[in-house]
Amino acid sequence: MSAAINSGEALLSLKDISLSFGGVNALSGITFDVLKGEIRAIIGPNGAGKSSMLNVINGFYHPQQGEVWFDGALRGSLKPYQIARQGIARTFQNIALFKGMSTLDNLMTGRITKMHSNLFWQAIWKGKAEKEELKHRERVEHIIDFLEIQAIRKTPVGRLPYGLQKRVELGRALAAESKLLLLDEPMAGMNLEEKEDMCRFILDVRDEFGTTIALIEHDMGVVMDIADRVVVLDYGKKIGDGYPDEIRNDKRVIDAYLGVAHD
Repeated sequence: MSAAINSGEALLSLKDISLSFGGVNALSGITFDVLKGEIRAIIGPNGAGKSSMLNVINGFYHPQQGEVWFDGALRGSLKPYQIARQGIARTFQNIALFKGMSTLDNLMTGRITKMHSNLFWQAIWKGKAEKEELKHRERVEHIIDFLEIQAIRKTPVGRLPYGLQKRVELGRALAAESKLLLLDEPMAGMNLEEKEDMCRFILDVRDEFGTTIALIEHDMGVVMDIADRVVVLDYGKKIGDGYPDEIRNDKRVIDAYLGVAHD
């Protein structure tokens, strides 16, 4: 566990977050934080509100109640691209890559928020634009090496097997050099070997790049192995929050996953 986690310094704080769609409450009074340098898991049964929470964090949804604090500042009603520029990147439950583009080009799209030259210079690819792209390309090549995907760097991602597409999507998020990385079910649909590889890469992302990670994951073995702390949602409410061993033995959490009715 990193020194930042031990110091208790929060990168993200969610305070009394409530979100509803019509008469349906997706989230009700949720409060938790994500400490700098930690891997924070968000778990719960299907329909618990996990993806809605991630969508609040990266600005796709705006809660009707509550506060979002990021990197020490209260966040206003920003658009997703503005939040991305602040340092939050994510992957999606359903892979959202440009299937006809190569692995390299997909990763380059993750650098968009870091590009400053205007369209004119980008079109003629001279001077500042050329230097800027070469700098971004160097960063992307480092990520390709880090994720061990050199062999597919020029392959259209639509031709890749599912597990490699998931790895490319992780690479695109890493290309944004974010402070906080949101991973929405990064292991979904993977076999055991692919899951082991993804777990290793997630741990290495935290250790090598110093990136704080919040992830949704249904595989409890994965969660218990890699998460520093776990928050549990059920029907849009928080029913558990603590270290993996605490969550593993929490009766409310066990009941929620087993479908046991609460008194």
